[in-house]
Amino acid sequence: MDTPSSASAKRPSALFLSPEPPYPMIGGGPLRSASLLEYLSRHFAVHAIVFHQHGDPDPARALPPGIVEKLDLIQLPRHSKKILARGTRNALRLVRNRPPLLDRFAGFESAISRLISGREYDAAVLEHFWCAPYVHQIRRCTKRTILDLHNIESAWHRSLAGTESGSRAFALRRFARASEILERKWLPAFDYLLAASAHDASALRAVVPGAHIVVYPNALPEIPPPSRTEQHEIVFSGNLEYAPNIAAVRFFHHRIWTALRSRWPDLVWKIVGKNPEGIRRIVEGDPRIHVTGYVEDAIASLACAQVAVVPVLAGSGTRIKILEAWAAATPVVSTTLGVEGLDSTDGMNILLADDPGSFTECISGLLSSPERRAEIGGAGRKFFEERFTWPTAWRTLDSIFRNDVPGVSV
Repeated sequence: MDTPSSASAKRPSALFLSPEPPYPMIGGGPLRSASLLEYLSRHFAVHAIVFHQHGDPDPARALPPGIVEKLDLIQLPRHSKKILARGTRNALRLVRNRPPLLDRFAGFESAISRLISGREYDAAVLEHFWCAPYVHQIRRCTKRTILDLHNIESAWHRSLAGTESGSRAFALRRFARASEILERKWLPAFDYLLAASAHDASALRAVVPGAHIVVYPNALPEIPPPSRTEQHEIVFSGNLEYAPNIAAVRFFHHRIWTALRSRWPDLVWKIVGKNPEGIRRIVEGDPRIHVTGYVEDAIASLACAQVAVVPVLAGSGTRIKILEAWAAATPVVSTTLGVEGLDSTDGMNILLADDPGSFTECISGLLSSPERRAEIGGAGRKFFEERFTWPTAWRTLDSIFRNDVPGVSV
């Protein structure tokens, strides 16, 4: 992997820095990062630097053959996931006014400088705001620096604070303020910022006026329509240790599920996604809630459900879980915030509800009507095919690299 071929040596070069491996494509973060890495690999010889957690599989084994010319790993220090250890770390971060993930990926300036020493790149793509501080090391050896913002960090913390109370809400508001200060400090140093939606782009312009912002939507690879074998179930999917997903499961369980359970005596609520221990305490003890954990084919699993539920109350960016449900032709019921940035149409390709009663009625209406399920699910599938596949999303990148990176032909 470290020896470039004669063909790749003639290609423009790109650096790709990511706080998590893009492969396997499990979860919204890796899916978005993989879409960018796939694009870069088509036009550049890519040097990828990826942070690696202790105990996780070797990222090199999951990479598609030939997608990078060189892969380097930065080993993160061991961090216990036990409640006491997490609480102590976050208390120290609060005292230092340092947002958790920025703190987790901080302090590797020397390692990155060593890995890129003596190299020159035509472009550098940094994934997530957590890698933004390394722009100062990287821009010395590249013609263009691009930061891919999966979320707006300050908005993410502020939104989540609205779902919490007490000391946790205080901490999140404090981290939101700290993130915004750092956004104003670091974001102007990049040549381009990639935002997940027009909504995020607008919010970014308020933080960093004059920045070059390109909307690069979340998207999925081209996926053929799956075979739909509906079971009498509703489904929620996502990374189940991700704070907005935990809040969504808690809200749905406490405020919506009881009414649905009574109205539909045989209905099953399926919860799909990695890190199921993040929500197990919330839903344990109910035999009609099936926590499957990670599944190999999320689209096929979604295609078995009658309805996909997205009771999201906090977050930033756009929800991959909705794109996956659309790809599966499964009708979606979501909060307004859950579908933020996706330009969907209520009543056509999605149903929106923001209070427990309305959410319950929307789901019940779909459960009682196969025709309505097929109509909403089919419109979602069509919307996915038109707007949210990788080839469609890649068109927004072409202008950046065609116009601003010499030697790239797209």
